Amino acid sequence: MEELVMEHNISTSGPTAVLTAPAMRLRQVGVSFAGRTAVRNVSFNVDENKVTSLIGPSGSGKTTLLRSLNRLHDLTKTASVTGEIYLRDINVYDGDLPTTLLRSRIGMVFQRPNPFPTMSIYDNVVSGLRFNGIKDRALLDEAAESALISAALWDSVKGRLKAHASTLSGGEQQRLCIARALAVEPEVLLMDEPTSSLDPVSTQRIEELMTELKQRVTIVIVTHNMQQAARVSDNCAFLLMAEDRSGELIEFATTEKIFNNPDDPRTLDYIQGRFG
Repeated sequence: MEELVMEHNISTSGPTAVLTAPAMRLRQVGVSFAGRTAVRNVSFNVDENKVTSLIGPSGSGKTTLLRSLNRLHDLTKTASVTGEIYLRDINVYDGDLPTTLLRSRIGMVFQRPNPFPTMSIYDNVVSGLRFNGIKDRALLDEAAESALISAALWDSVKGRLKAHASTLSGGEQQRLCIARALAVEPEVLLMDEPTSSLDPVSTQRIEELMTELKQRVTIVIVTHNMQQAARVSDNCAFLLMAEDRSGELIEFATTEKIFNNPDDPRTLDYIQGRFG
């Protein structure tokens, strides 16, 4: 699908229209593994301080695309990423850009909570900061408290920061992972089905947290849950497996348009549960 993607977005929330650059830009992005194309020719903008959902059936390339945004495919020898991905004006795949720096600016929360089980709650939160060379205890303490407050976990754990992360519930562990990502103050937070293994109460809290967090960080989320996408996201990218079994972008638009008046009939069929 060819799509004209504007380099800037126009905000009319104030008395004067303001031209704002997107947080990220994807241009003809493709991902392949050992020569087999998994995602092809994806282009869209990720709006700043918004939640963008990647939706579509299993096998359509959502997680593959998400992992390309902060170069997690670098860890797979057979992976190849083509096209261009920009974090503001920085080419994510610039060979001179250290991946450690990139991943502190584009954080990741995985599908299943993955705290370091033998580390304390405190050490989990500040692990990224320590990896980046920060040793000052006062700075670490301040960052840990701020991140745990932002992840709505501080009140629950402030009296047991030395306890192992494995003592937390599943929902608390996922919020700990969010706090760990937030501690390094990323500009963008990637979330790969962050509630798929959680109970309804924990899911609701994570969704509420996303709505709160987008005031300070741009969020890109993969979800199979259409109700969740409708609740939390501002924009949606609908991907579908093509005949060659590669994922392609069918439609990108505001969540309101995707759910109420999509341009492509396949989008409507998927939203209404006719397949997928």
